[in-house]
Amino acid sequence: MPTTDALQLAGRRVIYSYRGSTPPPELLATIRAGRAAGVIFFKENVPSLPQLQAAVAQLRQAAAESPTGAPLLLMTDQEGGKVRRLPGAPDLSAKQIGLAADPAGAAAEAGAGAARTLGGAGLNVNLAPVLDVFDTPDNFIDHFERSFGRDPDTVAELGSAYLAAQQQLGVAATAKHFPGLGAAAREENTDASSVVLPVPLADLRARGEEPYRAAIAAGVRLVMASWAVYPALDAYRPAGLSRAVVQGELRERLGFRGVTITDALEAVALAAFGDAGDRAVAAAEAGMDLVLCSGRDLQQGDAAVEALATALDSGRLDTAGFTEAVHRVDALRSSLPAS
Repeated sequence: MPTTDALQLAGRRVIYSYRGSTPPPELLATIRAGRAAGVIFFKENVPSLPQLQAAVAQLRQAAAESPTGAPLLLMTDQEGGKVRRLPGAPDLSAKQIGLAADPAGAAAEAGAGAARTLGGAGLNVNLAPVLDVFDTPDNFIDHFERSFGRDPDTVAELGSAYLAAQQQLGVAATAKHFPGLGAAAREENTDASSVVLPVPLADLRARGEEPYRAAIAAGVRLVMASWAVYPALDAYRPAGLSRAVVQGELRERLGFRGVTITDALEAVALAAFGDAGDRAVAAAEAGMDLVLCSGRDLQQGDAAVEALATALDSGRLDTAGFTEAVHRVDALRSSLPAS
């Protein structure tokens, strides 16, 4: 078994999820022990706003009783349009914002609306905005209206307006899916299969990555990496498991100093990379700070924590690097409103 210290450090890098409207006692105990960084919510967790607020109050109380007392990262996907886990703003999709008479104004209002919706429920992190620049009409990201447009400058401007307005109201923004899913065909969904995007490096940087430069300049707090494979950067590993992508492109080339977070750890695109524990360790080796265990299964989160702790104890994961990741997450948690 991993040491207690390692388990506590590892837990501070894992986002849990659960089924139903009430946080399970086991999750509350994990949080009280200081072994969770936060919780992600889905529609099944939100039968009504009062019930969500009651669940959030339970989670916050458990966190207050933990060794550090640090606020949890309480997050959801509230992009706008078709992708909303909570009732309420933003009503417009990214595509509708891009086509609006005043796109920048609409983007800022959407970001502010998302912040008001999440803040009213007690949540403090939005897994939005999407910064994917679509290249073909009705492809994967355009079909669901999740892209602001085909022009990287437009996406950069609107994504930055969205995130700045949201963060000004106290809800941290997450830019996704680095380095871009804009080239994915209609059926290429990493939740359901492995996806390879053979985009030339020059195009990937000029289109896919460019909006992140603006988002970083605007102060985005988190960046989510894609689970697609980009052979121009790493022929074998999905972006979120690739040190070349996370460290080389995002950290070194673009200078991002905030918190990195994986996409869903249960995605079918990761089928070749072992179980939840294997995937969590691979993500940490690549440079991901937070591991998103969104399968609504507490055992998934527990497996990720145990595997990270074991890898830390064994020396597979560097102690200094591990601690730096924890400190980035802790700094984010401490900076957000406690209630």
